[in-house]
Amino acid sequence: MSKVIPSGKPYFPTEDLEQIKRDLEEILKSGMLTMGKFTREFEKQFADLCKVKNAIATNSGTSALEIAMRAMGLKKGDTVLVPTNTFTATAATVFYAGGKPVFTDVNPDNLCIDAKNIRKRLTQKVKGVIVVHVAGLICPDIDEIKELCKEKGLFLIEDAAHAHGSSYKGIPAGSLGNVGCFSFYPTKVMTSSEGGMITTNDDEVAEKARILRDQGKESFQSSLIVELGYNWRLPEISAAIGIVQLKRLPEMMEKRRKVAQSYDENLKQIKGIEPLKVPSNIYCNYYKYVAFLEPKIDRDKLKQKLREKGVSCGGEVYWPPLHLQPVYRKLLKTKEGDFPASEDACKRMICPPLHSSMTIEDAEYVIEKFDESLSEV
Repeated sequence: MSKVIPSGKPYFPTEDLEQIKRDLEEILKSGMLTMGKFTREFEKQFADLCKVKNAIATNSGTSALEIAMRAMGLKKGDTVLVPTNTFTATAATVFYAGGKPVFTDVNPDNLCIDAKNIRKRLTQKVKGVIVVHVAGLICPDIDEIKELCKEKGLFLIEDAAHAHGSSYKGIPAGSLGNVGCFSFYPTKVMTSSEGGMITTNDDEVAEKARILRDQGKESFQSSLIVELGYNWRLPEISAAIGIVQLKRLPEMMEKRRKVAQSYDENLKQIKGIEPLKVPSNIYCNYYKYVAFLEPKIDRDKLKQKLREKGVSCGGEVYWPPLHLQPVYRKLLKTKEGDFPASEDACKRMICPPLHSSMTIEDAEYVIEKFDESLSEV
């Protein structure tokens, strides 16, 4: 085995590591380990990236989602429409915020929620919709979904955990709904080790979010508790890492897009696999590269063959879909067959390795091993 291509890997050039070391020393010497100047700067720069008025740093994408729903006024008995093809945090935080998630199917061509499936699930109890920009692909139906939410008086939250730097018709992820929520978990295109961010143009929502993320305090300097908040603060050290990564984001996206272009051009020539097509009006950061296998192909066997050749595929986005996860089967009484488009697409999905350290030569190696392995399963 001449090469080993991991499914993902954080990207920290030497000069960035040196900058982080200097920032770490400054933070530790200052004694200001949370809610200091690095957090404020990270928020400012991220707001600029998303072209919004407000960005509020949190300790995870999960807390960003819960805060967003609480800031939007979700109450007990309210329901929120959530695509079944997403990570558990998207649905679990609806429960945490006091509501109940209601799953929808997705468009199998792009793995995203669409207006057709939203309309099928609308009831008087629905107060909002969460769109998920799967694998960095902004939901292609976002314009129609925005209009539908406006018509029905529903809030619209973007789960943009995958979508740092992605855009739709030139409009950045995080500025397309009432609120955007990002994750900086280590596998993401950019990371702060752990962390999240809320983005919004609504000043009232932003103020509520700032209060909730810091124990419900009136302000960081105040001892007056005005809400039942939580400790959802982002440490200064994580903010410093985030600033460095944010500056590196355009380079990381360009590297990923070059690898993705190589996959697009070559995988479609191989029998048994079809790349997901990204619409021309969407700039995708390629958090993951998604392709679909023919139904007869055993994905697990294929992934094992690829591992033997040094190619590690990333986790699917997602398998199983949430309605087939044990906890949601129990809580929501969902079952196999409820959302057939998601079940079929997610069963056939595969994610070749993609990270910001990959080269075109690495991509060509992956393509070669896919060609070999597909002929062996």
